[in-house]
Amino acid sequence: MLVQTLEAGDMQLAVSTAGDPRRPALILLHGWPHSRKIYDGVLDELGTRYFTLAFDLPEIGESRGTPPSAEKKVLADIVISAAEALGAKSIVVAGFDVGGMIAFAAARHHGGRIVGAVPMNTVIPGLHPWTKVVANPSIWHFAFHAVPELPELLVTGHQRAYFDFFFDLLAGRPEALTNEMRETLTQAYARPEALKAGFDWYRAFKQDAEANAPARIEVPILYIRGDADFGSIDDYLEGLRMSGAKNLQGHMIANCGEFLPIEAPAEFVKALVEFAPR
Repeated sequence: MLVQTLEAGDMQLAVSTAGDPRRPALILLHGWPHSRKIYDGVLDELGTRYFTLAFDLPEIGESRGTPPSAEKKVLADIVISAAEALGAKSIVVAGFDVGGMIAFAAARHHGGRIVGAVPMNTVIPGLHPWTKVVANPSIWHFAFHAVPELPELLVTGHQRAYFDFFFDLLAGRPEALTNEMRETLTQAYARPEALKAGFDWYRAFKQDAEANAPARIEVPILYIRGDADFGSIDDYLEGLRMSGAKNLQGHMIANCGEFLPIEAPAEFVKALVEFAPR
């Protein structure tokens, strides 16, 4: 595994890479409140088959610089462009949580630049069952995080305790997220700029939903979900079909919640290898 920093306009993006750049590329994206470190345990194995790149999203972890927007189509463009600058070709974009929203945005808005997208354990803004999910009181944090300034005020200094609540809630096996990993992810949001960047992802959901209006999507999409996560995969597949996805597959991973690369690394790798071109 090689760690480097790329210039991306006014930003610097931290990326961990593995594998030969001449191979087809696989971009791995984290969500909230995670960093690229969530993929450390699977990066080298995936690198035996692909040129694998795990990014810290702008301002998170070791990345620096505020993106032009927190809209997912903008973030998709940023990471795809950074990967292309490293020579990536035949790119598949995969991610979970907010990273999954970005993976879908890559297919929806940048389909000519990638060959596949893998959104995982996420609901896509504007796509069924979006309305149902945001109305669920268990998903209260979507609305809270979208409030200007207040989440930063209340969470600053309490990141670890706040994040632990979500780690325990969303994991099928919370013990899989070790204390070391939890501390690493917490430190990725220690800076005020990082915390704001994470909440800004939620503040952009309205624009994301508008941008995700139905359109014909030819890029192959694999939607993966852990069976311990909220909701049935069938609802999410229906939403993707209604959005215009013409080449869609679904895959369930047993005994797993949101944190697929940590809770079920072997199954996670297998699902990607079976989908992505080699």
